[in-house]
Amino acid sequence: MNSTANGSSGSWSCFAQLNSTASKIGGIVTYCLIIIVSLVANSLIVVIVYKTTNLREPINYFIANMASSDLLFPIFWISWNLSSLHTNLFLIGGQLGQTLWKIVPFFREVSFFVWIQNLTLIAVDRFGAVVFPLRSPLIRPKLCPFFILATWIVALTVSLPDVFTYELIENPEGARLCVSKWKKVFRGSSSRASFILAICILFVYIPVLLLVILYSIILIKLKTQVHPGVGRKDVLLVEEVKS
Repeated sequence: MNSTANGSSGSWSCFAQLNSTASKIGGIVTYCLIIIVSLVANSLIVVIVYKTTNLREPINYFIANMASSDLLFPIFWISWNLSSLHTNLFLIGGQLGQTLWKIVPFFREVSFFVWIQNLTLIAVDRFGAVVFPLRSPLIRPKLCPFFILATWIVALTVSLPDVFTYELIENPEGARLCVSKWKKVFRGSSSRASFILAICILFVYIPVLLLVILYSIILIKLKTQVHPGVGRKDVLLVEEVKS
């Protein structure tokens, strides 16, 4: 029985080792595919909008700006995950490690903040085009460079605190870990929890609420408007038939 138990234990150990190797290979292949597809697709969006004159409208400018910010995610964050795919510890030490650990989360957050701002601007632009089609656009093409620059300035500014607070340390066992020393940098003037709450309100809750309101109004407008060539009597007749 001991030999049987040892044999089954050895088989399970071999299976677990093969499974671990397969998961590593699968993770690496998946991450590489995501990086390639993301880089190619987002780059094509930017190039197409830039080179096609007919596409130079506010909504397309904002989509291209979102694509530009999305390029940061695979370059910094997904590539970073490849190096620490199966470990929670940071492998690079020294000044290079300190710099990388500050840059990678910084650009990840910049990408998100630019993305959510452009998503909101697109909703505002569509709201003006659908609800007030005969008026001048709420966001004119000449103002797009200003809005695009503003999204990056805001994103960079809001992401800066983490650059100063994150620090790579080494514990007694020799493992490298990243910690946030918020109180040390800001000397207790504010807490990190308060900062995160403010960020969530300004860049998550308010934009999501605004998106829901604007697109709800757009949906109601599209459902209630009379299409060209369809008279009011025709609309009433269709409603009577449905009833």
